Amino acid sequence: MNELRATSRPRGALRAVAAGLGDYLAMVLVLVLLVGVFGMLSERFLSFGTFRMIASQIPPLLIAAVGMTYVLIIAGIDLSVGSVLALGSAVLGVCVVRYELGVPLAIAACVGAGLACGLVNGLLTIAWRLPSFIVTLGMLEMARGATYLVTDSKTQYIGSAVAPIAQTDVLGVSLPFVLALAVVVVGQLVLSYTVFGRYMVAIGTNEEAVRLSGIDPRPIKVAVFAVCGLLAAVAAVMDTARMQSADPNMRTGFELQVIAAVVIGGTSLMGGRGSVVRTFLGAMIIAVLGAGLAVIDVRDPTKRVITGGVIVAAAILDYYRQRLKRARA
Repeated sequence: MNELRATSRPRGALRAVAAGLGDYLAMVLVLVLLVGVFGMLSERFLSFGTFRMIASQIPPLLIAAVGMTYVLIIAGIDLSVGSVLALGSAVLGVCVVRYELGVPLAIAACVGAGLACGLVNGLLTIAWRLPSFIVTLGMLEMARGATYLVTDSKTQYIGSAVAPIAQTDVLGVSLPFVLALAVVVVGQLVLSYTVFGRYMVAIGTNEEAVRLSGIDPRPIKVAVFAVCGLLAAVAAVMDTARMQSADPNMRTGFELQVIAAVVIGGTSLMGGRGSVVRTFLGAMIIAVLGAGLAVIDVRDPTKRVITGGVIVAAAILDYYRQRLKRARA
């Protein structure tokens, strides 16, 4: 009997590894198919300019999606990332333009604003046990309103002061893209190989069991929301450097793109399961889809319909994938 158990465990582990690799390969295949389809529909798509455009535009989405992955893993959600990003950009712009602070101090203020918003989200969620959906929906409005107040509802034109962040290349690749990849790598390492990562998964799987085991989940949840707010502010630095301005209307609806990337990456909306690397692939799928639709001149309303359909399809596929896994178990 013991021998049977010993042999079944390695087999179960092998099946789990094979299933995980299958998920990655399926997403890579979808990405390749998208590139192939858009390449056939338009000669302009398979060009250096298109891929450079994707590489310059995707870093804010990638960075914010890492934070959102953490939030979804603990069975939460953050609807405020777009507004927090805009607020961070506004703080950066005002510090440089109005108060004539140096760029490093302005970036620190931007990141501090994002971190503060994330901390407020986390503290309100745990203090009154409110659904994170409601708390972050309120923060969405508060942060956007604060953005208008900080900027007097006017775009802050920063100029070339922050341009080097976006214009610097590392081995032919833009610095923001390299930094976004670094955030993805560190995010996955934290999730897979640290106690903090294991606690996140445990909280999302069964928070009550974590509490009964003697671990207080509240500091971990606050930290996760704080990380999400901080990364949204880092994304704001990337966006502001690319546009060389801080627009109070920037990234409206950005939270939907971020959630789409994470859900397409296979992170469960119910918590307890997720991967930062798969989120990276999900963000790439969203970026390639958006760039491809733009190249073939699809109108913006149609693009939104298609993107929404992709999100729903990804959620449905994830449902059936989990049913299949449970059936095999």
